[in-house]
Parts: sequence; structure tokens; C-alpha cells
Amino acid sequence: MRWKGRRQSTNVEDRRGQGGRVTAAGGRPVALGGGTILIVLVLALFLKQDPLQLLETVNEIQGGSMQVDPGVPADPNDEVGAFVKTLKADTEEVWSEVFAPYGRSYKPARLVLFSGQTQYPGGVASAATGPFYLPYDETVYLDTSFFDEMRDRFRAGGDFAYAYVLAHEVGHHVQNLLGYTDKVHGQRGRLPTAEYNRLSVRLELQADFLAGVWAHHAEEKWRILEEGDVEEAMNAANAIGDDRLQKQAQGRVVPDAFTHGTSEQRKRWFMKGLRSGRIEDGDTFSISYDDL
Repeated sequence: MRWKGRRQSTNVEDRRGQGGRVTAAGGRPVALGGGTILIVLVLALFLKQDPLQLLETVNEIQGGSMQVDPGVPADPNDEVGAFVKTLKADTEEVWSEVFAPYGRSYKPARLVLFSGQTQYPGGVASAATGPFYLPYDETVYLDTSFFDEMRDRFRAGGDFAYAYVLAHEVGHHVQNLLGYTDKVHGQRGRLPTAEYNRLSVRLELQADFLAGVWAHHAEEKWRILEEGDVEEAMNAANAIGDDRLQKQAQGRVVPDAFTHGTSEQRKRWFMKGLRSGRIEDGDTFSISYDDL
């Protein structure tokens, strides 16, 4: 993938090297586990309150406010950082141009790079969390060691595979700006789990489509693609399909538990976006679920 020589985004907060443990005010480790954080987030949604305030309240009950050990500063000139920041700038330019004909302004997402773990509104992200977009603060969180995991665990390495992952998360930001995210998340708790999971699959496949739309316009604008790049993205999409991950983890596939789509679906929707380049061709909510 051709990425060097273009501008780097300034909408990036680089926390790498600040991956020390999260502690309470007295230096004690915070006792908030993933289950507690999930409960707090659900309560915040139900009570329509700020999840960060609720989390701080729980933490104070357990012994103090949270803080992060600053750790060792990251090298600002590393190639991984330059790569990610360049891709982030590419998404900003592409989506600003794509939004313009529709009479809309594109507000770029923020990107937080971290290593080990970091705080976000309502919880603590770790390397095991994987990349994610948080609509609450319009921010993508990425531990760049995930690229190593893609290469070593999933056998899905390569610059364009990593670009697909970042473009997918930025795709969630585009969905948030277009109102799709609120429509789906607003149904959480109102629908049976299996039915809500189907909405989640639609949202995730649309994000794959939007990643393809980004790639379409980036190729037109900068000629980013080199031989084998599309195959890298397809390999990544194939590696992280729900069916494949379930099969690896539990030896069987449970379609009602899908939240992101099968490997074939993820590949198909990315390629549809890559070929089309048009937002309106990616309405995963208007077609039959069986036809996704």
C-alpha cells in the first residue's frame, strides 16, 4: 500500500508508552472489572446519565478516583504511528469530499493510540479489547499491538489489512454522524437478544461497506493500492468473521449470536463499497437479513 509522503492527522492523541496500570488515588489498583464496567454502562443508558460520572461514583465507593500511571513516553517518530496518522488524515480528506455533495460537513473522529491499556469515558480499554469506536466521545481507540495480533494470530497482516481495520472503525463514526448508530443502540434492551444482534450485524456490515467506500476514493485520489492489497483486506475480513471466530473458540457456529457478520458477508460488503464508492449503495437496513 502506498501511504508515505502525505499529511498526518492532528486529530490523534498518542498515549502509547502510558500503558501503566490504572490505580485509585492512594495508589491501590482499581477493582473495577469488565463486568462492573458493563453494568455501569447499562445503568447509564437506562438512567440517561453520564456513564463516566457513574463509573467515578462506583470507583469512589471502592476507594478513590482513577488515575493512570504515565509510564514511558512513546517515540513520536515511529513508523507505525506515522502510518496510522497518515491513514487517519486520508479518511478525513475522503469523507469531507464524500459528504460535500450531500450538503453536509464532515466532523472528523478523534483517534487515541495506546499500548497496554487506557481510560475512556465509562471504562478501561486493554489490548484484549481490540480496536473500537465510542460514539459517546466520537473517538476511535486503537492499541497498535493489534496489528501484531492480526499478523501472528489471525495470519492477516499487511498494510492494507491494517488500513481496512482503521477504515472500518472510522466507518462507525460516519454511521454515527448519519444517525444509524443511535437508531440501533436505541433498541438495546427493547428487543430480544437475537433480534438486536441482527441489527448489530447490519451496522457492522455497513461499516465494512463504508471502509470499502473510503478505499474506493483513496485509490482514485492517491493510487494507494499495490498488488496483493485487496487480497490482504479480504484475508483480514475472512479472519474476523463471526462464524470463523466462533468455530475457533467453541468448535461450533451459533448464528443467533452473530454481532458482526460472517466472513463471506464481511468480504462481500467491503468489496461492494470498494466498487461503488457511493454511500447510498450500502443501506444494509433496507434489505432482507437473509440477503445480507
